[in-house]
Amino acid sequence: MDRTDEIRDYPELRAAACPFSPPPGYEELRERSAVTRVRMWDGSTPFLVTGYHEARAVLGDSRFSADGTHKGMPRFTKFEVPAEVFNLGRMDDPEHARIRRMLTAHFTIRRTEAMRPMIQGIVDGLLDRLIAEGPPADLVADFAFPLPSQVIAVMLGVSDADFAEFQRASQGVMDFTVSTEEMGAALGVMVDYVSRMCAAKRAAPGDDLLSRLIVDQELTGGLTQQQVVATALVLLLAGHETTANMIALSGVLLLRHPEQLARLRADPGLMPNAVDELLRYITIVQEGTGRVAAEDVEVGGVLIPAGEGVIINLPSANHDPHFADAHELDLGRPNAREHIGFGFGVHQCLGQTLARVELQIALETLLRRLPALRLEVPLDDLAFLYESMNFGVARVPVAW
Repeated sequence: MDRTDEIRDYPELRAAACPFSPPPGYEELRERSAVTRVRMWDGSTPFLVTGYHEARAVLGDSRFSADGTHKGMPRFTKFEVPAEVFNLGRMDDPEHARIRRMLTAHFTIRRTEAMRPMIQGIVDGLLDRLIAEGPPADLVADFAFPLPSQVIAVMLGVSDADFAEFQRASQGVMDFTVSTEEMGAALGVMVDYVSRMCAAKRAAPGDDLLSRLIVDQELTGGLTQQQVVATALVLLLAGHETTANMIALSGVLLLRHPEQLARLRADPGLMPNAVDELLRYITIVQEGTGRVAAEDVEVGGVLIPAGEGVIINLPSANHDPHFADAHELDLGRPNAREHIGFGFGVHQCLGQTLARVELQIALETLLRRLPALRLEVPLDDLAFLYESMNFGVARVPVAW
């Protein structure tokens, strides 16, 4: 049934009473109609998609554009992130496919699996230091944040001498608690750093992803210098903060579900499926994924006219009844891999295999080496990032 005449308030992103699940507002909308018009902060009224099958339908349909320059593209905040920062996710084919093909070879299952020893070494080094310094510790600052930072630094070819500057620059961009002015300044610092790193690679290429982009694409005319910088930023931002948040939140969630934690410790082979269940349950991309209808399209019995904006709420879709007892954490869930935490369709996360491997190694090693790990504060005292684009937690004080 077409319900385009009904406009509802855009639901809050998370609720403090149950931080790991979508607020009840999404479930109420989904039960009435999985596609509903909502009123945004700026007065616009895009369609909100809350159902699993409807979300896949939109994300997998080329009639819905991801081009961020479309007038109808939903705006979630007043802060406008420059288009080049997330350019791959804001492009449509064929340009999106052309640039994506330049990167896919670096994120294949085979290449990612070959990175396991390197990732394991980084994880062990971080835990060696954490254990040597003794409790208490901050699971975010001392483990979850530096792990993906070091992994992406190795992939991009950041030298040991430059890593401290790289980490400072990237940390500024990852702080979503700051003002829009501070975020813009931090982004400028990161762009300047990446630009200088590209210039150095251009002068003396190495055996790393950034050098190969410059040699294989920029110097052959496939990408401009600006596009190389933008692509490096995409890799940094998309694969850094999200993975760090997932590591920290997964640690908290497992500690809050001792029966599931005991199940995982008793059966380490469950870890790959457990990671997908954690990705489904938490679904950190909470603000929504924007699209614009390029033509009239019917989704879930609702006609979405051409030019209208659409928001796909991934947490709500991942808590759809498609997953039995969706609000329960079940590390052995048979269809956990069907989640859309990484999106769906041609824009599905390029680095999802790497993210899974990092999470598997990080959680397995953390739980094995710190079997008595515990939260040092009540759950209510944790500073969850309810308003940020990606759900996270600022600090996680732990002891063992």
